[in-house]
Amino acid sequence: MCLKNKIKTSVIFASVFYSSFIIAQNKLLTIQEAVLKGRTSLAPKRLQSLALIDGAAKFSYIENNTVKLGDNITGKTTDLLTIKDLNASLKSAKKDTLVSLSTISWKNANQFYFNTKKEEVLYSIDKKTISETDKKSEPTDLESYEKEPVTGAYTFCKDYNLFVSKNGKETQVTTDGSYTIVYTGKNVHQNEFGISKGTFWSPNGNYLAFYRMDQSDVTDYPIIDWTTHPAQNKNIKYPMAGNKSHHVTLGIYNVNTGKTIYVKTDASTGSASFDKEQYLTNISWAPDEKHIYIAVLNRGQNHMMLNEYDATSGNFVHTLFEEKDSKYVEPLNPMLFLKTNPKQFVWQSRKDGYNHFYLYNIDGTLVKQLTKGKWEVKADNGFNEKGDLLFFHANEQSPVNQDFYSVNVKTAEVKRLTYGNGFHTCVLDSRGNYFIDNYTNVTTPREYNIINTTTKKAVNIFKADNPIKEFKLGSWNLFTIKNNEGTDLYCRIFKPVNFDSTKKYPVLVYLYNGPHSQMVTNTWMAGGELWYQYMAQKGFIVFTVDGRGTDYRGKEFSQATHRQLGTKEMEDQLKGVDYLKSLPYVDGNRIGIHGWSFGGFMTTSLMTRNPGVYKVGVAGGPVIDWSYYEIMYTERYMDTPQENKDGYDKNNLLNYVDKLKGKLLMIHGAQDPVVVWQHSIMYQKKAVDKGIQLDYYVYPGHEHNVLGKDRAHLMEKITNYFIENL
Repeated sequence: MCLKNKIKTSVIFASVFYSSFIIAQNKLLTIQEAVLKGRTSLAPKRLQSLALIDGAAKFSYIENNTVKLGDNITGKTTDLLTIKDLNASLKSAKKDTLVSLSTISWKNANQFYFNTKKEEVLYSIDKKTISETDKKSEPTDLESYEKEPVTGAYTFCKDYNLFVSKNGKETQVTTDGSYTIVYTGKNVHQNEFGISKGTFWSPNGNYLAFYRMDQSDVTDYPIIDWTTHPAQNKNIKYPMAGNKSHHVTLGIYNVNTGKTIYVKTDASTGSASFDKEQYLTNISWAPDEKHIYIAVLNRGQNHMMLNEYDATSGNFVHTLFEEKDSKYVEPLNPMLFLKTNPKQFVWQSRKDGYNHFYLYNIDGTLVKQLTKGKWEVKADNGFNEKGDLLFFHANEQSPVNQDFYSVNVKTAEVKRLTYGNGFHTCVLDSRGNYFIDNYTNVTTPREYNIINTTTKKAVNIFKADNPIKEFKLGSWNLFTIKNNEGTDLYCRIFKPVNFDSTKKYPVLVYLYNGPHSQMVTNTWMAGGELWYQYMAQKGFIVFTVDGRGTDYRGKEFSQATHRQLGTKEMEDQLKGVDYLKSLPYVDGNRIGIHGWSFGGFMTTSLMTRNPGVYKVGVAGGPVIDWSYYEIMYTERYMDTPQENKDGYDKNNLLNYVDKLKGKLLMIHGAQDPVVVWQHSIMYQKKAVDKGIQLDYYVYPGHEHNVLGKDRAHLMEKITNYFIENL
């Protein structure tokens, strides 16, 4: 591998704060502004409906109800048309006129779609005319709607069953759908293994693969609807760790014949025998539609087989290769077939310790490893038109950075395409000639650049102002500390408004520290929320550290918590406390902690398994006993309760209730289907049994997160709890 124009830059900021931020800072945030506007009007400005135009070296966006057209080479923009122009065309076409224009999508370089109040229409730039959209027949209110781009057919679900519509004819594909036999068209296996949907069209639209989920063995779990009179119970299927799981199979519907077969994943395949509760993921179609590929993962999640099946009979053909791990294998990405050679594909794996690209022949033989190094490929972004370059996001520069790259599938030459020390989120055009670079770092709110993938020439088209420059702000830093093993842990800290190094301040530690998370990044405010600035106004230091178990640091770092969720994470969080106490301006007797979900579990763990370190805690939606959490997630990291009794017992927070010192507020959504309400209810009961006093609050009508206008209420409650007790 050759990395050209490789720029190594430090992301350790000793003092990150613009002096210009201090000018005219006289306003104070309200809790409503900090919570409800932190991701809207007080977030760094975005260009509305920004897009590259296929077939032209142009881009467009909307500003003040005007469509702006820009040149990819110079970055210069002109007004293409205004809402007044559109309304004139709409009036001529006898359509409803617009009050505002929010989004457009390009059909080609001359036409774009947009929506009136009643319908979607197509505007032609050259003729300045409105016409009926060629997408008008597409429904917008169907469950799990998915269009097939070649034939125009689409799939949807109704009453638990799967339907296909083609050329105006609607066909019911399945008939046995029910509460227990589910064809949702959505994900199976509880959102795990990268699964985000349940239907998979073949490349030319002749076949539709779909999941069938049999939940009859899974225990019902009650979720109470408190809005009815009287309250009503609505059961869900919730497979808890160590209990029975669901049985998933994959069907294939032939659109032309109307026949359905099921892939024979239940038979002995490859070197492993059938496991009814196995996982089927990474569904991929062969380019010629003759075969379908499934990553079959055992329930123990430590043995994956990439299997090939015949698409017409469902018969097993062969296993391309297997991946095993002493802890767990986690296939998240389907095969990516080469444009230049349909007999080769790219596969993502962590088998060398970091997530990288591997090039394989279709018979399962490895051709070469395309990317290497102690960094992670984070996402593939497709090929260029020629098919020799694969584009991707990765953190090669630093674990907290993200850049955009290309790799040549023939030579394995890797090129970094973005510039600037920070975090780049890029959108590639369909031909792979240009991409939009949405760039930020700790002190840069947002910049948009258009970059040529061949010359790497970049042109800036927008720089956002600091959206909170008028408010009194605390400074923020991004830095590292060492854990007990000498590994770098990335941290961020927000200091109070009008910070005085001779004073002592209380600290609020905000954390998550669970799998597939990263809270500290080289982005605007180091990835922090505006609520941290609100707390800085109230005189708090706000601190976060990403410990072992979090993502994008390699397999060893993320798997360090295996079979002992909560233990290694606590060690790293306590190193953060050691760092805080080393600072002369930190009041070591006034440290609080707050987190939600896994962060709620960590908050409760640290308050009780290390009593006295933290004076105040607020735990939202916490896991209390891992044996009450869902199978797919829990058994990957903890194995089953039967296999790992010591790990479950050691990290069961019911065993530490009587160790609590200080004040603890526990919060839960009453309709939570993720971390079910029973977790914190059990904790409350054990507290009563042990004579332990703690505070508790429930949000009726909310699930795992408290969203909408009620979130301001939630954060005000949390803020007041720390002000009153810390």
